[in-house]
Amino acid sequence: MQVGGIPVTIKPDRTLRAKVTDSCGLTCTFCHNEGTPVTVDNRGRSSRTFLASGRSGRSSIYLGRNGVDFLAATMRADEDLRQALESMAAGLDLDELHLTGGEPTLHPTIADIVALGAAAGYRVCMTSNGENGERVMRACAKAGLDRVNLSIFGTTPEELAEVQEERFRDVRLAAKKIEALERTIDAALTHGVRVSANIVVPDRTHIPRVHRLFEAYSDQLSIRLLNSLGDGMESIRSINQVLDELGARPVAHHATAGASGYRTEYVLPNGRTAYFKKIRPTRLSKTCATCRFRDPATCEEGYYGLRLYRSTDGRYLTGVCIQRMDLCLPVEEFVSSALADEVRELRERELADPEAILNHLSVEFEQV
Repeated sequence: MQVGGIPVTIKPDRTLRAKVTDSCGLTCTFCHNEGTPVTVDNRGRSSRTFLASGRSGRSSIYLGRNGVDFLAATMRADEDLRQALESMAAGLDLDELHLTGGEPTLHPTIADIVALGAAAGYRVCMTSNGENGERVMRACAKAGLDRVNLSIFGTTPEELAEVQEERFRDVRLAAKKIEALERTIDAALTHGVRVSANIVVPDRTHIPRVHRLFEAYSDQLSIRLLNSLGDGMESIRSINQVLDELGARPVAHHATAGASGYRTEYVLPNGRTAYFKKIRPTRLSKTCATCRFRDPATCEEGYYGLRLYRSTDGRYLTGVCIQRMDLCLPVEEFVSSALADEVRELRERELADPEAILNHLSVEFEQV
């Protein structure tokens, strides 16, 4: 398969995202916190009085409308988690576990979580801001961590401080966070963990920042540029401008059947690889068709993938949308539910007939 003379590979989505902790040392203003309230700000509150932002300064941007009725607790590397992971793997045919948060490197026994996931048959990856990776990366690598995706918001303390909640825009603290990120990169590479950098590009004013990031990291990391859904085509055009200025050449499209994420692979003149990670509108056949957010202007992403949570009452829950946390179900109920059937159906349908994927790629290729 090809689009615009570029080969296309399509693989099924078999990933489970697990929110292993709610703790985080940053206060990024755009954070969705995997759809859950910030636990430290909401202990003792009922779901009707959950705060989207509290004394911690952290945000959960969809909280006011997503119907969440639980607080997230720290996952434990115990029999309950093992059963949840094995049930999800068997029921949904999953093989990749992606650890999220909060900030996973702040989990008190994160290497044990990695080891448990690997023992359950998953390839284990992690998304991190790097603030505590130096301390845990050796143990995580030994436990089986395959890759860490680092969210990088700036090359200077000023850039990082700018995207923090106003009360926490401390340049000195931001400088320490950047130093910690760099130590995390070194630790991951030293211990054989693959490293990717995720960089969001909202508009053209961010282009100089992206060039600095490439200069700082492209010889060490696989860099992935992400468009900002809220900034529409301006974000996409800005990323394409960066790639043009870098002399990057597209060599492959990598699409996922059954989830909204996909990416185009580029090769830079120095031989390094970069990716443009994008979102295509993907919908579950029944749930999304009747959703109150089904208008594309309200929900551009659609179905992104499966998420696993542990609530403060000890239950393990599966969710399918951070804007519809009211859809979360206990794992044992979810795996045999009609909602799980929709997830499987979407994946198998797009694998058997990838026309919708190819048409989306073709339209986008013509637009840019």
